[in-house]
Amino acid sequence: MAERRVGPLGRLFDGAVPDREALPWYVAPVPRAIEDLGLRLAWLVVAVNLAGTAFGFFYYRFQFGLEPVLAWPFVPDSPLATLFIALSIASWKRGHSREWLNALAFFGCLKLGLWTPYTLLVFHDSFLATTPTWLYLFLLFSHLAMAVQAFVIHRYAEFPVWAVAVALAWYGLNDLVDYFVPVVGTPHHTTIPVQPIGEAIGHVVPAHQLVAAGALALTLLATFLALATRVNKLEARSA
Repeated sequence: MAERRVGPLGRLFDGAVPDREALPWYVAPVPRAIEDLGLRLAWLVVAVNLAGTAFGFFYYRFQFGLEPVLAWPFVPDSPLATLFIALSIASWKRGHSREWLNALAFFGCLKLGLWTPYTLLVFHDSFLATTPTWLYLFLLFSHLAMAVQAFVIHRYAEFPVWAVAVALAWYGLNDLVDYFVPVVGTPHHTTIPVQPIGEAIGHVVPAHQLVAAGALALTLLATFLALATRVNKLEARSA
């Protein structure tokens, strides 16, 4: 892909950034200036996401204690999403962009970046009764920032169908074990305050249905947007 050189600040941060292709607003809604800044500061963005990954695993420590070890890979959804994008950006910066990793990063950051704010807002009374306000706001805005990150990946990713299939398989499997067919015990989605917690987590209806509906809708949205990005890239290049 062609590279566009930027000014002194860009050079300070190894600032060659990929050209911004002519894509529809719905697959590239982030202003170009913000995309460019994020790509120039790529290593800082990687570090921030790795810090978020560490915090996320710490945040999930309680739920890890409730879940069987076999279910652990399906528990830390947001920390895995920030890890995926950290590795995606780092791979691109090192000149070895991996499409399957880019797709996982896009799906993870878009899905969890929107699902968590959705859940926080749907159950805001319960969350605010059990969570400090500063932590509630931090979770809300940090996850929205994850969704913004997802829409920068198109600058260096191609989203081939096979890579989108890999991401859909992983996040589709997550939806199955989180809400419908758990690996062992009960479903494994992130705990929410309306759930009774004793020897096992209680999955209350309609709360369970509401969080499941949000997750499924966002998996479908991520699939559509990734494939739409692919199609629009190919159409723009053939025009």
